[in-house]
Amino acid sequence: MNKREFLKTMGAGVLGVAATGLPGAGEALAAEAGEPAARQTRPRAPERTMNWVWITPDTQTPDDEWKRRFAHMRAHDIHAIIPEIWEGRRAHYGTKYLPQGSRWLEQILPLAKAEGLEVHGWMVTMPFNNTELAPKHPEWFMVNGKGESALTSPAYVDYYRFMCPNQPGVQEHLKRQVEEISSIEGLDGVHFDYIRYPDVILAKALQPKYGLVQDREYPEYDYCYCDVCRREFQAKYGVDPRSLPDPAASPEWREFRYDSVTRLMNEMLIPIIRRHGKKVSAATFPNWQHVRQRWHQWDLDYALPMLYHNFYYGDANWVRDETRAGIDRIREAKTGAQLFAGLFVPDIYPNGLRKLIEGAQAGGAKGISIFSYRNMNDRLWPVLKGAFA
Repeated sequence: MNKREFLKTMGAGVLGVAATGLPGAGEALAAEAGEPAARQTRPRAPERTMNWVWITPDTQTPDDEWKRRFAHMRAHDIHAIIPEIWEGRRAHYGTKYLPQGSRWLEQILPLAKAEGLEVHGWMVTMPFNNTELAPKHPEWFMVNGKGESALTSPAYVDYYRFMCPNQPGVQEHLKRQVEEISSIEGLDGVHFDYIRYPDVILAKALQPKYGLVQDREYPEYDYCYCDVCRREFQAKYGVDPRSLPDPAASPEWREFRYDSVTRLMNEMLIPIIRRHGKKVSAATFPNWQHVRQRWHQWDLDYALPMLYHNFYYGDANWVRDETRAGIDRIREAKTGAQLFAGLFVPDIYPNGLRKLIEGAQAGGAKGISIFSYRNMNDRLWPVLKGAFA
């Protein structure tokens, strides 16, 4: 099951809930106390209103239809597209390094640019699901608290084969991949997705889909206990994380995972993109603690938190509050990233989308990002036009 199928499955039962009037309004996740502030080390992108849309691969559509689609997007105040060019199995651009799926990016990039759209290449980062290459590198994959590898026993869904950010082989693999994508002429930026750990606790509305009650962190969903992580943690703190009586209660073990992803981004991957003069964005989580993703300390230009309200029994007020909380965390960390609220549109009515957009505006978002283009329809497109004028 891929991301699109997974979200479609979630949508069948969860996402039919109305966009307003649900329990849990106003429950914003606060940043943890004592987080170190990131230093601002480079000029920031000028602040401006932008609306984005995530686009999953569509290799059968001819040029003329893409021209029509891009013109339609611009007419409805979309400023940037995020085409998925690496989805964990195959590349959809002219790669010399990764398994080739198509050259879809080469088809749509000039067409989108001709319509005045920015194009940010979307890469699924930590999950690696190519059936030929993944088994050749079993050491790359995360290990849960029960000692099970994500390669052979992924959590929740079969595409949750997450690589470990501390494995040297993974770091070199991702640097090579980011170098290749960053060098694509005409691409405006690189967009990171799944730059995190597996969810140690799923969003509340998703748990019933798996018959789960995750009232605490359970070892089968808790990552990573690979040899490299254990060795590095023990070198720093003098204890093997496997020997901790309650790993979830250890602030050091929690910080170690946060810092592992932040170091991968800030010290290894983002500098490559900067050298190519491109922008950096990421799809991030509102419940960032549960995926070990302290994204507000990353050196991003644009943060696109996935404020998929129904996953959290949320509403437009929840979107407003989570937008504010994200902006506050960015301000505290002093990274200067601009925030655009990511909205999930399957099974939503126009008035529901309108209210979600109003919530994002009230929270201070610079715009929105829609997941996904496939789920937009003739009733929803007019809601976008002029929304952030």
